[in-house]
Amino acid sequence: MGKLLYSLALLFFFSVALGFTPNCNIPEQGSTLQVIHVNSPCSPFRSKTQLSWEDSVLQMQSQDKERLIYLSSLVAGRSIVPVASGRQVTQNPTYILRARIGTPPQTLLMAMDTSSDVAWIPCSGCEGCATTAFDTAKSTSFKNVSCGVAQCKQVPNPSCEGTTCGFNLTYGGSSIAASLVQDTITLATDPIPGYTFGCVRKVIGSATPAQGLLGLGRGPLSLLSQTQNLYKSTFSYCLPSYKSPNFSGSLRLGPNSQPIRIKYTQLLKNPRRSSLYYVNLEGIKVGRGLVNIPPSAFAHDPNTGSGTVIDSGTVFTRLVEPAYIAVRDEFRRRMGKAVVSSLGGFDTCYTVPITVPSITLMFSGMNMTLPQDNFIIRSAVGTTSCLAMAAAPDNVNSVLNVIANFQQQNHRILIDTPNSKLGVARETCT
Repeated sequence: MGKLLYSLALLFFFSVALGFTPNCNIPEQGSTLQVIHVNSPCSPFRSKTQLSWEDSVLQMQSQDKERLIYLSSLVAGRSIVPVASGRQVTQNPTYILRARIGTPPQTLLMAMDTSSDVAWIPCSGCEGCATTAFDTAKSTSFKNVSCGVAQCKQVPNPSCEGTTCGFNLTYGGSSIAASLVQDTITLATDPIPGYTFGCVRKVIGSATPAQGLLGLGRGPLSLLSQTQNLYKSTFSYCLPSYKSPNFSGSLRLGPNSQPIRIKYTQLLKNPRRSSLYYVNLEGIKVGRGLVNIPPSAFAHDPNTGSGTVIDSGTVFTRLVEPAYIAVRDEFRRRMGKAVVSSLGGFDTCYTVPITVPSITLMFSGMNMTLPQDNFIIRSAVGTTSCLAMAAAPDNVNSVLNVIANFQQQNHRILIDTPNSKLGVARETCT
């Protein structure tokens, strides 16, 4: 989110007024990292500009569209994402974590992205990057990756710069040129020597995370793929509610200290895009009533990329049009004769109390029941409430249902790739 929500600004103001001081230097222990919301008081990326609640919601929706274009390009197998014509979109990450790169370590706040693989960070001398960059000359463990090694074939659009492997990618509307390098990356207290990542040399556009990205997908060169011996291709994360004063959650790496009481659904594979976490969504309940949705809306098809994915970078859940219309219409029916209005991409808003107590996402083997805080977005003063879901944008021709981070807040999401399972448990993430 590029701008500070007006409601968040009020929350911060009253927190300070009540004497709340966030602890931004919580020591990270073992293999657990602090996950920070980009609008947290601890985040250097939070905007000082306050928008109205309506304008901030519209901006989040706009940035979500760019995210969905990115995800759709992955499904389609394309490496270049089209830039929206006539404008440049700034896509700040929603959640960031602290990583230390090099020897001695240099600290960067990297975006957490479950739908990306190779990590990349801005390096010294980068053209078009933010001011904070990794100084390669100060790291004694830094080295370039040569063109002939296997990793050079695992990056998008590989090239050869002399003897050094390079690659190009597009993220959120920006074009990125990077060299493939290796250095020690330290996550919490775990040093990972010889980690392969992109050293960004040039950026066109301003839609990239300012201090880089850590890919938590399950494809080549992702954190899971490079640390199989250390973390056993297992991790979990818990994203804090936007209402939480310090906006801090956690990322746990490895099978240790993971929740025991947790419900699982099967992870599905898509060989055309191995990094995305596909799951089998079978139905949706509004309140206690099962919504009549055609099975084709949820069908997983590796050939087209259709189905349902869990994603940390999209803010609001998007459903393919037949599924969303059915859910929306049932929601409106349960609200009776209350007057419905719209706000940007949200077409189901009210100025009266919401009477729908829950929405349940029914996956194969488990249900994920969402309380109102996970499907209703409310204005700062509480006068307007909107159903915080929308239809997949038709201009992208998306066939994806995306379960987004607003719906994941205050849930522990566990990814167990060796056993092809995704777990969900309610948890207060702060």
